[in-house]
Amino acid sequence: MTGDLGANAGRAPVVSAPLVSARGLVKSYGSGRAARRVLDEVDLDVAPGELLAVVGRSGSGKSTLLHLLGGLDRADAGSITVNGVRIESLSQAGLTELRRHQVGFVFQSFHLLPELSGFENVILPGRLAGDGTRAAARARSLIESLELGEAAARLPDTLSGGEQQRLAIARALVNDPALVLADEPTGNLDAESAAIVLGLLRRIAAGPRAVVLVTHDVEATALADRVIELRDGRPA
Repeated sequence: MTGDLGANAGRAPVVSAPLVSARGLVKSYGSGRAARRVLDEVDLDVAPGELLAVVGRSGSGKSTLLHLLGGLDRADAGSITVNGVRIESLSQAGLTELRRHQVGFVFQSFHLLPELSGFENVILPGRLAGDGTRAAARARSLIESLELGEAAARLPDTLSGGEQQRLAIARALVNDPALVLADEPTGNLDAESAAIVLGLLRRIAAGPRAVVLVTHDVEATALADRVIELRDGRPA
């Protein structure tokens, strides 16, 4: 049910067992006559090493799809497997463990805690997962590789949007997740910062890791291995 938009014609297809597999996803909001089906029998596979871009008009179900894949919300029907874990039957505690160890989230609004330094924001998921020592070493490595040493020592409100988003990406990676979900990550950035962030997401989608990116950015779709468009809750 997925389809390419043609931006990446000529690229070799990604051939691998899916890292993410979703079948028959249904999600509605509201009740009675006011109920609206946001996702309608969606099937989706994402392979390791793949950067998948999801596009579509506002209200087409893009962010809802990301929330379901990451265990932030539950589908009304259908199944989702992430890195071998069937998530629709997990308890709330199980979903929390999934989000801590298997999934990294990157949002448009950064969501950095203003009272914590850049480094403290990056290491926070590791501390929440009870792995602060290893996370600290990984956080330092990520900060160095992203050239964020100076920014990591400062509070978020003293940083540029691009620096904050790169720190948010480092935070998403600190627990070494298999799946990175990015929801309009360049929406609040200037063109130069957006290009840096998109290039980083492109590099992240390698080896055993995959990235699913919700975007309106034409530059982002040009970097993707595959693009799907949602229309009325279904891939077009």
